[in-house]
Amino acid sequence: MKAAITTTAKYLPEEVMSNLDLERILDTNDEWIRARTGIRERRILRDTEKPTSFMCTEVAKTLLEKRGISADEIDLIIVATMSPDMVFPATACLVQGNIQAKNAWGFDLSAACSGFLYGLHTGAQFIESGNCKKVMVIGADKMSAILDYTDRSTAILFGDGAAGVILEPASEEGYGVLDVRLYADGANGRNHLLMPAGGSLHPASHETVDNHMHFIKQDGKQVFKAAVMAMADVAEEIMQRNNLTADTIDYLVPHQANQRIIQATADRMGITMEKVMMNIEYYGNTTAATVPICLAELDEQGKLHHGSNLVLASFGAGYTWGAIYIKWQ
Repeated sequence: MKAAITTTAKYLPEEVMSNLDLERILDTNDEWIRARTGIRERRILRDTEKPTSFMCTEVAKTLLEKRGISADEIDLIIVATMSPDMVFPATACLVQGNIQAKNAWGFDLSAACSGFLYGLHTGAQFIESGNCKKVMVIGADKMSAILDYTDRSTAILFGDGAAGVILEPASEEGYGVLDVRLYADGANGRNHLLMPAGGSLHPASHETVDNHMHFIKQDGKQVFKAAVMAMADVAEEIMQRNNLTADTIDYLVPHQANQRIIQATADRMGITMEKVMMNIEYYGNTTAATVPICLAELDEQGKLHHGSNLVLASFGAGYTWGAIYIKWQ
């Protein structure tokens, strides 16, 4: 028994922060940002009373409405995020309470930008084992809450957003989540992309706040170099393992971190950009939400059909990376 995606949904805040807006507060400009990243604008959830769980809840409600089911039918909620409302309780528990999914249990999964792929694979295992019939997997991040808007190396890259799917047993053999390759490399990745404080290593103090240690920090050159190689390698690996070719792949759904990384992955796979789902221009990097937002938009546009071959690929802090092969049912 394989797990298949039966429903998709997304939530994006209404407020748009353009590159021109960032020009007013940072030493940067629209042309420089677009040339190096492909980003023109991003969405920001400025309301401090609306945390990550708010966006997740909006996604969950839409998923239930589109699927035509009640919250009571959900067995498990997995939230992939690096910006939870708080260290504990888990954001998934807050979502479970918000939608009153009284029969569901849930947990958060932390794998940064690869979180949705990690979560999708995890959720699929509960379907395949027979322990769950309906699993909700949501990727969401309120990156504006952990961005230092005096740091132009990170402030230009990220936006807020959420999206998710419902997983259920595939209705036909040979469809659904068919293959997964996930990796991690903490030895090389631990110091290049991180939020230094807020955990047990550096608990909150005047010093950590004064030194901006509760914001995301990134060594851009190191992360870019690692991401280009890892995403391209794992995408090619999933193709070879499943005898996929450029002709048989319908869509590459990559993590939206940088236009050049996406292009390099497509080049390694030998596919044209017409087969690549890309919306980084409008949303920036929403970390764990990028891949499910892409899936939701493909679905909304009517581009996913019975038998469509999709390759999902991502790379994130940790380092974490991976690829998933899905045959749409």
